[in-house]
Amino acid sequence: MTRVDFYLAQTGKRKQMLNTACRLAEKASRQGHHIFIHTDDETQAQQVDELLWTFRQTSFVPHSLAAAGTVPSKTDKVVIGHDHDPEFKHDVMINLSSSIPDFFSRFERVAEIVSGDENQRNEARERFKFYRDRGYELNTHNINN
Repeated sequence: MTRVDFYLAQTGKRKQMLNTACRLAEKASRQGHHIFIHTDDETQAQQVDELLWTFRQTSFVPHSLAAAGTVPSKTDKVVIGHDHDPEFKHDVMINLSSSIPDFFSRFERVAEIVSGDENQRNEARERFKFYRDRGYELNTHNINN
């Protein structure tokens, strides 16, 4: 069954949330995992795409951006998308979306990244209840700023 981890930032800054996603993608990729980063829309997907090049001076996370009608390579360890089910098997999904995608249960692990913004916290509480009510293993991690 899918394990769900909530990563809670203390600030409402969107950049903090995106940086956390990049750090998690980097760590999971180094551990050999295949990661799908699910975003709300194309704009957010492009922000993550750019940030994976620059979020840290000494780091670059190889990745691809999956747009509608394009199919990433099976060898891509990190894929960013927003408007469709990922084409290939990934074992970790980093969810930056305000909703839970229908395909979440295909993943061994889901990382929900939540900023300190009160609206985002409320949306995250609803996602937490959804997972809890269906018996998913839940963990919460506070992120230091």
